[in-house]
Amino acid sequence: MFNILKLNKIAEIGTSRLGDNYNCVDECATPDAVLVRSASMHDMEMPESLLAIARAGAGVNNIPLDVCTQKGICVFNTPGANANAVMELVIAGLFMGSRKLVEGIEWNKTLKGNGDQVLKMVEKGKSQFAGPEIKGKTIGVVGLGAIGILVANAARALHMNVIGYDPYLSVEAALKLSRHVHTVTSLDEIYAQCDYITLHVPLVGDTKGMINDASIAKMKDGVRLLNFARDGLVVSSDIIKGLESGKIGAYVTDFATDDLLCVDGVVAMPHLGASTPESEDNCAIMAADEVKQYLELGNVKNSVNFPNVSMPRSGDTRFCVFHQNAPKVIAKLLEAIGGNVENMENKSRGDYAYTIIDVTAPNADAQAQIEAVDGIIRLRVL
Repeated sequence: MFNILKLNKIAEIGTSRLGDNYNCVDECATPDAVLVRSASMHDMEMPESLLAIARAGAGVNNIPLDVCTQKGICVFNTPGANANAVMELVIAGLFMGSRKLVEGIEWNKTLKGNGDQVLKMVEKGKSQFAGPEIKGKTIGVVGLGAIGILVANAARALHMNVIGYDPYLSVEAALKLSRHVHTVTSLDEIYAQCDYITLHVPLVGDTKGMINDASIAKMKDGVRLLNFARDGLVVSSDIIKGLESGKIGAYVTDFATDDLLCVDGVVAMPHLGASTPESEDNCAIMAADEVKQYLELGNVKNSVNFPNVSMPRSGDTRFCVFHQNAPKVIAKLLEAIGGNVENMENKSRGDYAYTIIDVTAPNADAQAQIEAVDGIIRLRVL
């Protein structure tokens, strides 16, 4: 029986896929795995029993990755599970930032009580909410992952000129991108050419505060910015200065930080990107499947700290080894295991590696010998 700790509400359509051999609970001192959405785990003590954490969503800022890696805890996310939900909200934001829809709706509310005069007042005051059409305008999509590609393709369908930027664009992702999307190799090209810029990159050292005074100065006057990725990608004070000067025409974001609330030109939503029943179901299903595959077979897919390694099972014993990416470790593993190796898969990610070895008739003391090898972080025998 595997114990699964839920730190947030996880859609039952996901947890029901785990089966009778899983005990999914809201409290557990010795979980085998954790399912989490937004709850912070940075102050959580990681029990020795914990093998995996699955984040029902894309971002993993709420999970202490360094600690998990050092302890050999595999951390998963669910890339693409909420991509359509976020894309739809970005497109909504595109219109809201262009046509001042939110401002107009709020202004309409102030007319309540004027009876038959309301229609006349609307006609007189509506000009203040005029804004441009998006057809024929140029939008820059920064980051062409699961969400960015959907946004780029949707913008093309709306007859926009689309420029994409992603230095890490995979072949698989490129095949999903409309052939009408022009890709560039420099953010400066995005800044110089685009009427709209939408951000779809992770928050890492290189992207933190990437939208700031210096980058804004390179943009077209009146540029409209959309940020549905992470609030830390922008320097809020610089956004506000840009709005006040007119350099930025609008800033639409899914991150309602205190300094941006009630600022003219800002449309701030309460982090609604993945708030659809379809998205929550998709994330729950993917997270549950990832955990089940790892706990039962040692297979890794969509990990953010382990290399992705999976293979069909063969032999009578499977050794799953998380170890340092160092010379001779594999040779020492094979020597310690003995027996007849039926199949093996090894991949590395930076300083770490993950190896699955299927063996028939391994040495009786293989587990103890493997754990004695320098560089072994965690061993599972299945």
